[in-house]
Amino acid sequence: MKFASVRLVTLDVDRLVAFYSRLSGTDAIRPAEGFAEIRLSGATLAISAEHLIQRFNAGAAVAAANRSAILEFEVDDVDSVLSSLGDTVAVVQGPTVMPWGNRSLLLRDPDGSLVNVFSRPQAAAQVTVR
Repeated sequence: MKFASVRLVTLDVDRLVAFYSRLSGTDAIRPAEGFAEIRLSGATLAISAEHLIQRFNAGAAVAAANRSAILEFEVDDVDSVLSSLGDTVAVVQGPTVMPWGNRSLLLRDPDGSLVNVFSRPQAAAQVTVR
């Protein structure tokens, strides 16, 4: 089995695509109206208009209703990512070194989903969580 993608359902595909394209530095591929993919190393982030879900899977997903999953993106430099986003994002927690050594930045995407941008500094490999 291969983990292929995570799909976010939204009422505003363009707004969500713009956020994740800017965050990842990757252009979206749009194979169909109301659907986009941001193909990254390891997995794809799919973005779907809610009307498509209603058309093909009525009621299976609701736009902007995620409050349990965290989308996580590993980067080399958390601070440079934050700097590149400027004041256009909702920061939940500024860059913080976690007990296990990762440097983590928590954001909310335009639909309210929680996004963790983190790095694994060299010291993280030597930290033991107790």
